[in-house]
Amino acid sequence: MTTNHQHSPGHHQHAHGSHNDHQHSDEEGMAQMLDLDALLLKEHLRQIFEWTAGHHQNPRNIMDLGAGTGTGTLGLARTFPEASVLAVDQSEFMLGRLVATVDEHGLSSRVTTAQVDLDQSWPEVADIDLIWAASSMHHMGNPARVFEHIATTLSADGMLVVVEMDKFPRYLPRELGFGVPGLEERCHEAADSASWNAHPDWAGPIHNAGMAMIEQRTFDYAIDDDQKLVARAAHRWLSRMHAALQDSLSVADLQDLEMLLDDDGPQSVFKRNDLAMRGSRTVWAARISQG
Repeated sequence: MTTNHQHSPGHHQHAHGSHNDHQHSDEEGMAQMLDLDALLLKEHLRQIFEWTAGHHQNPRNIMDLGAGTGTGTLGLARTFPEASVLAVDQSEFMLGRLVATVDEHGLSSRVTTAQVDLDQSWPEVADIDLIWAASSMHHMGNPARVFEHIATTLSADGMLVVVEMDKFPRYLPRELGFGVPGLEERCHEAADSASWNAHPDWAGPIHNAGMAMIEQRTFDYAIDDDQKLVARAAHRWLSRMHAALQDSLSVADLQDLEMLLDDDGPQSVFKRNDLAMRGSRTVWAARISQG
């Protein structure tokens, strides 16, 4: 989507433009990262789905905005087995991956898709009981207008849930055994300076759109029990950091990243046993204001 923020080259759930080879390659990389995150964060996401169910136990119609490869769509369909789910994304490629996954899990009778650029138009739906927007609102060019659409689309007792990463995940210990300590912290500082994943506290914009906050909560995670899977995720993320921060990091830090990313090198992430995927997500839940 066209936005007023800069975002990381990873964890993007949308894509713009023609489907040329470069875009397909980029979307394939994003899809693999999203799917890998879903595997690692299964328990973390389950907590958020259960928290959502605690606030709305029986939604019949659900809409997943910025559905990506379908992590949220699948989780919602499983959490609410009586509900139908509409997965919305502007990327044909992502929706194709989502449909294939939905079919594999036998959920195609309850999941439909809509290819929509939410900065340009809005799906022709109404009376939606639950609207889910995970890591997507900060990609909107005009989030205030999207929140207004959401407010007019929710059913009388419907609920909005917005999920955002507070920071990108961290994987490395501060002391790597080589180089200057704090490499990953410096990578994150550079990403923050470029406004990657920048988003406000959504409570204000949600209130301005005529919705009342139910609860705002932060969910932490720290995952280290599957070192091979964590190493795969670390390698993907650090590769994107290395590619995107060439002009922001020192030559020494870039060389240290290359050592971590060298699959066969002695400092490769794949040869470490001290990795942990650490981070948090904040969740906002709201309903239509009654007065």
